[in-house]
This record gives sequence, structure tokens and C-alpha cells, in this order.
Amino acid sequence: MNNRAIAHRGAIFHSLADPDSTELENSYQYFADGVMVMENGHICALGEAADILQQYPKIEVHEHPNQLIVPGFIDTHIHYPQTEVIASYGEQLLDWLEDYTFPAEAAFHDEAHCNQASEFFLDELLKNGTTTALVFGTVHKQSVETFFEAADKRQLRMIAGKVMMDRNAPSNLTDTPQSSYQDSKELIERYHGKNRLSYAVTPRFAPTSSPEQLSFAGQLLQEYPDLYLHTHISENKNEISWVKELFPDNKNYLDVYDQYNLVTPRSVFAHGIHLEDSECERLAQADSAVAFCPTSNTFLGSGLFNLSRLEQHNVNVSLGTDVGGGTSFSMLQTMQEAYKVCQLSGNQINPFKAFYLSTLAGAKALKLESKIGNLVKGSEADFVVLDLASTPLMDYRMQRASSIEEQLFVLMVLGDDRAVAETYSFGQCVYKKSP
Repeated sequence: MNNRAIAHRGAIFHSLADPDSTELENSYQYFADGVMVMENGHICALGEAADILQQYPKIEVHEHPNQLIVPGFIDTHIHYPQTEVIASYGEQLLDWLEDYTFPAEAAFHDEAHCNQASEFFLDELLKNGTTTALVFGTVHKQSVETFFEAADKRQLRMIAGKVMMDRNAPSNLTDTPQSSYQDSKELIERYHGKNRLSYAVTPRFAPTSSPEQLSFAGQLLQEYPDLYLHTHISENKNEISWVKELFPDNKNYLDVYDQYNLVTPRSVFAHGIHLEDSECERLAQADSAVAFCPTSNTFLGSGLFNLSRLEQHNVNVSLGTDVGGGTSFSMLQTMQEAYKVCQLSGNQINPFKAFYLSTLAGAKALKLESKIGNLVKGSEADFVVLDLASTPLMDYRMQRASSIEEQLFVLMVLGDDRAVAETYSFGQCVYKKSP
């Protein structure tokens, strides 16, 4: 890591708060000609170029003309072993698991395959400007070992966990309650809190874990209170019916997890499309988070996530790509799809809200807002340089954009990995687009 102070100059935008919970002008900062200074992996100054450069008269300055610096994107739900089945045709959730997910995940018994998949997956994230993700592995312990090793090599802030799955799955992909506990514990001891890595206890979803295994998952959270819990909930109506059959004594889907002490402030539940009001109230009470995954929800025909409904219940919501059910690694494309889903659900999100959901809301969901999610002084220097002329169409459209709000909207509608010029993690350039 480069320990000397370096400045980046250009247009800079970041969120300070949820634009729906405060005055819009107080929810973000924008500098048309700004400077961000970083040293030892952290941001040590941010402001107008004229002011900051006066304070650092001899500093090395990297110029970013016709580009926009934003915080690194945060993806709060993604499956790295499913990269190879992205864009697989024509199934809904439960058939998708049987026909595509399980066969793909079976290959992760092989460590060389895990290594190759981890490297490719992280390269794709960084190419798309994502610097932190909450990541599913497979049931295989080595799937998480290789992922963490690859992430640590790049000094990335990543959260991952081994899938716990002891029933209703192919025999070559099941563990046992005891083995899932022991494997998870060994991974926790080795990687949780190592540099920028954290561990998430990861039962796939209630139908594939026995009550005994869910109890072991809760035990891990009791033994290590700063762990995350990462799983799925209420994605598909057939899934919800299945949960009711398997757990007839529970009030609802969330109550299954709650019974085993899995509903905590550090729990992130993917999807939550069909939650009951009582479940929303319990999530808000627990300060848990729901990951809104619009591209997979539409691709798998699961339903339309009602963002305003969850926020009326004060549930923490962030964005996830859910690759490979999701159709893009790009958080810009995910923002576009979120906008469309909200339109169809009868409510709009403006671009300030969309960028908030992709950055600071993700940090808050992960209880990391003091470290990542924006560019305030003291934050870790995870950021992305977006090219405002990355395609001829974007360049043509940007020439007619008269405000930062309009620029952000053009980026999220027309942008993808081509708009990412550079990605920085902990002050280091970890991706640079080829000329």
C-alpha cells in the first residue's frame, strides 16, 4: 500500500443520509471541482479543489476530467459460485436451484475450480466498481477459503460464508448440522476480522436446513456476536408455501429464523418481496436489513419489491445483484432495474436515492457506515471513477445534462461496466479500464 498522501481531483459525489429521511440538499455532497486526499488507505480531506490544494500545496494530484468520483459500490447479496450460470434460461426460483444452481455448485468440491472462480468473480466486481459485497459460497469449506484468500490479496472489504444445507438438496451438496457448525467455526477463527474480511453465517434458506442446523447457526451468532447472518426470505410464493409445510408451528417465514435467534442487527435477508406486515415490523424492531435484488426478482418472475412499503415500516433496505439469478454485476444496471420495479410498484426513486441504496445504505445494512459507503474524512478509501463519456450515447446525452441529478440518472440508466474507468480499494487502484 502507498502510504504517502495522494490527491484525486474531479467532480465528486457522495451520500450523507437517506434522501427520503432528510432534506434533499442535506443528503449528499457534490463538488463540481473537488479534491479528495487519501493516505494510509483512508480519506484525510475532501472539499473544493481551491481550498484543499491550498492546504496541500506540494501533493501529487491525479486529475479526472469529464469523470465523476463516487464511493465504491456495495452489493449486499450475491452468489459467487453462480457466476457461470448467469443468463440461464427460463426457470423460477425452486426449479432454478435444481436445474442450474446445484449442478454449478457441485463443482466447488475442487479447490482449483474454487480458485479460478474466486479470481474471475472478484475481477468482475472490481470491473463494475463494487468494492464490498456480502457473498454466498457453497457448502464446501474450500469455496470460502479460496474466496477470502483472493479478496485479502487485493485488500478488499468482503463478507462471505459457507452455505449450511443439510436437507432438501442433492447428497453431494449437503453437510450435517455438526459438520456445518465445525467448518464454519474453523473459517471464522481463521478469517473473521483478518484485515478487511468478515464472516457471515450462511444457511441457504429455511427449507434446506433442519431445525438442528438452524440451532447451530444461532449458536455461532451467540459465540461470535460480531458475525453476520446472511440468508434468503420470501422470494417466491411457492417457497413460502414450502416453508409453511416444513415449519407448521411457526407464525410465518421470518418466525422460523427468529425461533433460532437468527434475526439480529447484523442479519441481512435477501429479497423479502412477499413479507407480511408483522414480519416487516419484526425486522425493523431487530434492526435487520433486507437486500432488494431487482434484476433477479424480475428475471426469475418472483415479483415486484415494494420499497416504499418496507420503508414505511422502517426496515433497512439496500441493493443486491443476486448474480447468478441476477443478470448483471453492475450496480448501475441494478439501480436502473430498481427504478423500473419501483415505477411498476407505484412509487419512484430519484437518482440520489438510487446511489444512496448502492453505497451508504449498503454500509448501514452491514453496520459499516463508519468505514465505507461515503467519502467523509476518516473513511476507508474505497471509491470509483466513472467516465461520463464512456459510450457515444452517454457522451451525447451528458452534453445535455444540466445538473448532478441528471448526470446520476443518465449514469444509472445508460451505464454499465464500460462507465467504470478506475476502481480503488483501501487507497490502491485495483482496476483500470484499458484505453
